[in-house]
Amino acid sequence: MSKWVYTFGDGAADGRADMKNLLGGKGANLAEMASLGLPVPPGLTITTEVCTYYYENARQYPVELVAQMDAAIAAIEKSAGAVFGDKENPLLVSVRSGARVSMPGMMDTVLNLGLNDETVEGLAAGSGNARFAWDSYRRFIQMYSDVVLGVDHYHFEELIEYHKEAKGVDLDTDLDADDWKSLAAAFKAKTEEELGTPFPQDVRKQLWGAIGAVFGSWHIDRAKIYRKLNNIPEGWGTAVNVQAMVFGNMGDTSATGVAFTRDPSTGENEFYGEYLINAQGEDVVAGIRTPQNLTIRAREAAGATAPSMEEVMPDVFSQLADVFTKLEQHYRDMQDIEFTVQRGKLWMLQTRSGKRTAKAALKIAVEMVEAGLIDEKTAVMRVEPAALDQLLHPTLDPDAPRDIYTRGLPASPGAAAGAAVFDSDEAEAWARDGKDVVLCRTETSPEDIHGMHAARGVLTARGGMTSHAAVVARGMGTPCVSGAGQVRIDAKAGVMTCMGREIKKGDLITIDGSTGEVMIGAVKTLQPELTGDFAALMKWADSYRTMQVRTNSDTPADTETAREFGAEGIGLCRTEHMFFEGERIIAVRQMILAEDIAGRKHALEKLLPMQRDDFAEIFKIMRGLPVTIRLLDPPLHEFLPREQDEFDDVAAAIGCDVVVLQRRAADLHEINPMLGHRGCRLGITYPEIYEMQARAIFEAAIAVEKETGDTVVPEIMIPLVATEKELAILRKHVEAVAVDVFAETGHTVNYLIGTMIELPRAALCADKIANAADFFSFGTNDLTQTAIGISRDDAARFLEQYVKDDIFAQDPFVSIDQEGVGELVRLGAERGRSTKPDLKLGICGEHGGDPASVEFCHNVGLDYVSCSPFRVPIARLAAAQAALKS
Repeated sequence: MSKWVYTFGDGAADGRADMKNLLGGKGANLAEMASLGLPVPPGLTITTEVCTYYYENARQYPVELVAQMDAAIAAIEKSAGAVFGDKENPLLVSVRSGARVSMPGMMDTVLNLGLNDETVEGLAAGSGNARFAWDSYRRFIQMYSDVVLGVDHYHFEELIEYHKEAKGVDLDTDLDADDWKSLAAAFKAKTEEELGTPFPQDVRKQLWGAIGAVFGSWHIDRAKIYRKLNNIPEGWGTAVNVQAMVFGNMGDTSATGVAFTRDPSTGENEFYGEYLINAQGEDVVAGIRTPQNLTIRAREAAGATAPSMEEVMPDVFSQLADVFTKLEQHYRDMQDIEFTVQRGKLWMLQTRSGKRTAKAALKIAVEMVEAGLIDEKTAVMRVEPAALDQLLHPTLDPDAPRDIYTRGLPASPGAAAGAAVFDSDEAEAWARDGKDVVLCRTETSPEDIHGMHAARGVLTARGGMTSHAAVVARGMGTPCVSGAGQVRIDAKAGVMTCMGREIKKGDLITIDGSTGEVMIGAVKTLQPELTGDFAALMKWADSYRTMQVRTNSDTPADTETAREFGAEGIGLCRTEHMFFEGERIIAVRQMILAEDIAGRKHALEKLLPMQRDDFAEIFKIMRGLPVTIRLLDPPLHEFLPREQDEFDDVAAAIGCDVVVLQRRAADLHEINPMLGHRGCRLGITYPEIYEMQARAIFEAAIAVEKETGDTVVPEIMIPLVATEKELAILRKHVEAVAVDVFAETGHTVNYLIGTMIELPRAALCADKIANAADFFSFGTNDLTQTAIGISRDDAARFLEQYVKDDIFAQDPFVSIDQEGVGELVRLGAERGRSTKPDLKLGICGEHGGDPASVEFCHNVGLDYVSCSPFRVPIARLAAAQAALKS
């Protein structure tokens, strides 16, 4: 027979802390605390397997469950010295959820269950406190009606407010036993009025109703959203914990509180928490009353006058401090604890590993290693890689007021405030004058690069998590909110509107690239702090990881930032981003619009020294580390003039008629440019473009080697290859340029030639393409687009619904689709190495900074991941954790 129910109490338990998958975190830890001899009210845990059974069998329970429950309730009665449903000595219980990982506040709870019109009298007589008994009963009616029966809680709050108003008092604590008795009757009447049936008096029916409600809350909206945000599988289910009630609302010698064994915000090794005298746990978390500090030190720091628990209940506080120490030593982690004091006796209701900020996580992990509580491997595994974003970017002050204007996608983390501007030239000009600006565009293009660089933050109405704005902003470390679909931007008029609210040029706005929120006005921000704890943890992480971490960078500033964050090379230098500055764009347009090879070469001669200088600066900063340079990739339309004045500038530079240029631009127009004349197709049709870039790379490498003495290792990457022949042809062009440059300079450098695997055909034919390649770099941005058939710039319109409907577990542009796109990466890696076992393999899409994708890359056997500079520490930590897991 299956065991569905586990009991705990009286210093013993059926379960253990390592049974979280079966008992949930709360049930496993209650069992552990009971076994440790801590004061835990007796109780039982219904396993997560019952939840699974419940949903797989049309909300029916296993046939053995009722008998097992009856036996467990009898054990609780014996331990507590009270009887469930007894008129004179009633046992009351709480019914709470408990998933295997903490989901604070996401599911339902019922307290004081077992009260009815008869047992409330027994509770009043037994406790000698009628006010307490009737207060507990009205709380139960209110909570049960809301959670189990579906009667909105505001009905009951309204009745309390009316009653206090009629009596002429302000606080709930001013109400006496008769008041609560009257309100309990009013609550029952309201429930019957709303439902058409009386409030249930049978305590067994109450219990099964509450159990069903807790299982049902696994699928309420807030729980589903929380699971999506935290990647918690739906199939895990929740356990249900039924536990004898202990009461913090039995007078001035009773209290309830929530505490952490260390400060969850800073990580400081001091007790942190709040308590309330003569209250139940819901009062602390619901904000009904203002809680008081646990310690004298915390009270003094807060400037509070209400006495701390350390002052009011010194003996109980001393016991609590001993429990804190015992639990932290036992679990070897900072604990989040709920407790109740009933008439001077301490009871522990919950312990779990506490949620904490990234700053606190680092400090706690490092200090616990220093104290010998944990080892370095445990410390590395304990910090969430994605949480490091909090340390690397400004964040909004959590206490600052905010006026939400709209929401978009959290495309690049960090917070920024500034004047709204709608034009990149204007953003640059305002920034030059010392003004903080937020660049607001319907969408960005490569021509907005100077405005994005000048802006404190970027907001776009269109585009997804890997749109141009998102990718570039992440690379710069600039906060960005993309895909704010409700916003309408009129750049010429200098205004944007959303839901009838208007923001004009110059109005202050704030964006939070970590949440996707856009706010009116300037919201106070907090600057990040990198401490010695960060350096210590990253040093440990680097000692365990086996996969290198490079950066995606194409400017000296980004390259410097990436080096400071520990990048071990450049995995992707996008050369096209270098073409959108000043006179360069005119030369590029001249090259594109030229009608013959002579015209193109003339324009390329102007670009050669610019490219050479760009590469030389990056080689110097990387100081001998490998630098992968992708030759020109984007479709030509991105460089073409759009406005009349732009055509005039190019015409003047070339010395030809504007009409001729406009006709040439029309000839180059493409219906689907992302699948058009781009990547290696440019190199095949216009080999002189790639030859110029190759020459610039080799000349720069030689110059830097001669100047610094460092070995320069350029890796030249041919983009968008689909066939072996394409790569073989372009490889010959690059090699021919190398021969010429080496002969001209009398100096040689070692170099590699490889390709991006970003088309399904390339992955499938990787064994053949490897014949002409020294390395593969998986370009998972385009590989995701071409494998799934989704435009990353337009996907924001529907991907949210796809994730909501569980078609995709996550946005496939944020975390790699391991089943589809990931399988192409796996095939490409295996087939490439079947031809060349020592083929270097990496990934350079935005997935290189996503912890789950980094773990996937480790498991596939890639040599490195490459990501934007500000995600390098995240990738380093994720790579270490992947190595430790395997």
